Amino acid sequence: MKKLSFLLLLVFLVGCGSSKVVRQSKKEIKGNWVLNSVNYDKTGTYAITLLNDASKACFEQSTWSFVPNNNTGIYSIANANCATGDRYFNFTIQEVDANTGLYHFLLKPTDEKGKSPDNAGFRLRLSQLSENTMQWQQTVSVDGSPFTINMNFTKL
Repeated sequence: MKKLSFLLLLVFLVGCGSSKVVRQSKKEIKGNWVLNSVNYDKTGTYAITLLNDASKACFEQSTWSFVPNNNTGIYSIANANCATGDRYFNFTIQEVDANTGLYHFLLKPTDEKGKSPDNAGFRLRLSQLSENTMQWQQTVSVDGSPFTINMNFTKL
């Protein structure tokens, strides 16, 4: 019976561990980044509020810091025409498909102490991540059609 219990515990621990893709992603995302640009897959002028916080113009050139060992981070908006300052968040990287390496980035805004006022968050596709570049994509519906927002980062 003891062997069976140990085996079940081992299977449980292995099944719950992070995948290789997720571990590598956390290693690459660690550190400081700048959100260089926000663009869309469709042409036109759109008034978009990102992360229920600020406009595209406010987010461009914002700085981001990721601490993967406790899944926390801070982004700072410095554009003088916007509500400036630090914003805190928790994040998780979830593998969607081990064969393709697709994964999602879940971001939940919090206060300085890591508490979320409404427990709401955002699911973004982590479409590209390397040592120096990262891209998030969020697909929303505009006039009943899919509309993709691309957020393009470089590491500082």
